[in-house]
Amino acid sequence: MGAIDLFSEVGGMPLSKAAARFAAAGVPVFPCVPGEKRPLVARGFHDATADPVQVAGWWSRWPSANIGIPTGTASGVEVVDVDVHPTGTGFPAIQAAHREGHAAGWAALVRTPSGGLHAYYPSHADRVQSSWQAARAHVDFRGDGGYIIAPPSKVLHAGGVRAPYRLIVAPGDTPAPVDATRLREFLDPRTPIPMGRARAARLERRGSDAKVLASWVAGRGEGERNRGLFWAACRLAESGAPPDATLDALGPAAEHAGLGSREIMATIRSAYRTTHAAPRTSVEPVADERRVVRGSPGRVIS
Repeated sequence: MGAIDLFSEVGGMPLSKAAARFAAAGVPVFPCVPGEKRPLVARGFHDATADPVQVAGWWSRWPSANIGIPTGTASGVEVVDVDVHPTGTGFPAIQAAHREGHAAGWAALVRTPSGGLHAYYPSHADRVQSSWQAARAHVDFRGDGGYIIAPPSKVLHAGGVRAPYRLIVAPGDTPAPVDATRLREFLDPRTPIPMGRARAARLERRGSDAKVLASWVAGRGEGERNRGLFWAACRLAESGAPPDATLDALGPAAEHAGLGSREIMATIRSAYRTTHAAPRTSVEPVADERRVVRGSPGRVIS
């Protein structure tokens, strides 16, 4: 029995019992801050386990901890995350994708505390699909290298209200893996740019650097996340990467480290402003982390 099959069963359970039920079914879980999405364990989703003793120990220590589940091959589920923000919603984009056959085959639908949607799909047995963000479409994909907060977890809103992750549509009859590459191309089409061999080689090196930096950002702990994201974004900005590419590369990693989407975009915006104002050296910044959270929130980075 997988995570999706348990959503109906765990809906009314205390979080500690729900976590234990996931673990008993072989679904790896890890604890997140009560009322939030940030991991409570040092390595985040990398520490996820189905070991009942470890899971019992975590929720004995943090009985109100939210339940995180790693996505991709670790759990056998992938998630299309439809965001709802004051700056926009992903529902029009995902509805268009569904009409074109790019988002069919979901196994279950979960309403998120913000009013958004998690569409669950079974992962493909022979294909690894990495997490990504289509920021302009307000849609994210949670595959390998990502995680989701599962029902019956709750997120604390203004006024002290805790809104739950809630199953709204039970598993469908014919769930099928989603083609994340096709979905991303539909949601965030990229125009090919003619280039010579030298420029192509530079872009290839930049892509490799971005993967290394993203992995490093994902491992930052509390107190290091903002500073680490700022430093990594500065490095990509200095290499000539456009802001959208930096958001795509570092955004999921920063969110996995525990930063919110607005904070991520403000930090990357701050890095670009700083870098363009005065090119930085390759030395990791120390004093500039004070500027990280000063950018105004928004979906477009300039």
